[in-house]
Amino acid sequence: MGHYGSGKTNAAINYAILLKTKGIDTAIYDLDIVNPYFRTVDGKNLLDKYGVELVASKYAATNVDVPAMEAGNYGIVDNRKKHAVVDVGGDDRGALALGRYAKDIIAENNYDMLLVVNKYRFETKDIDGVLNIKDEIERACNIKFNGIVNNSNLGNETTAQTVLDSIAFIEEVSNKTGLKIKFTCIREDLYHSLQGNIKNLMPMQIIKYGSWQ
Repeated sequence: MGHYGSGKTNAAINYAILLKTKGIDTAIYDLDIVNPYFRTVDGKNLLDKYGVELVASKYAATNVDVPAMEAGNYGIVDNRKKHAVVDVGGDDRGALALGRYAKDIIAENNYDMLLVVNKYRFETKDIDGVLNIKDEIERACNIKFNGIVNNSNLGNETTAQTVLDSIAFIEEVSNKTGLKIKFTCIREDLYHSLQGNIKNLMPMQIIKYGSWQ
């Protein structure tokens, strides 16, 4: 979870694929009922390639803007045999969708709630902005974060230095919140430039809007 434009959908899709390649049976659930324009379904072709199950609204791949929830989303808490990766809408409004499952998620006590941070987005360009987003989301869904994902990027203009310049900021966020940095997301072509310079890199295939078509 993270602010709008943090790249959480790309991160969620690639994380689900990473788990699948490690032999973990994985499904990804699209709970982003706030933003109909960039959805997990945009990565459907790639998810199908790796055999990752996608659970999304039937309206997600259309131009119909309906904040609909799939009944299949209860698999997040009901299906204990499959690892669930959940893509949740930005901010407190999007987090409300996850809140309906909070009691069961907390009771199972076997989850990561990851705060996706992009230091180059206006709303999260400073520590106070990140803390405000974190607190808003936690209050809305009644689940506490337990990790951070660094997805700091400038879109197509991102370089290895762009990512390196984000590390001190993300480490400060980690120190302020007490949350560990789970991984740092990078484009696949930047991996060799950054390998050995940053811990826990996650190379990502970048999903573009409309790639389901």
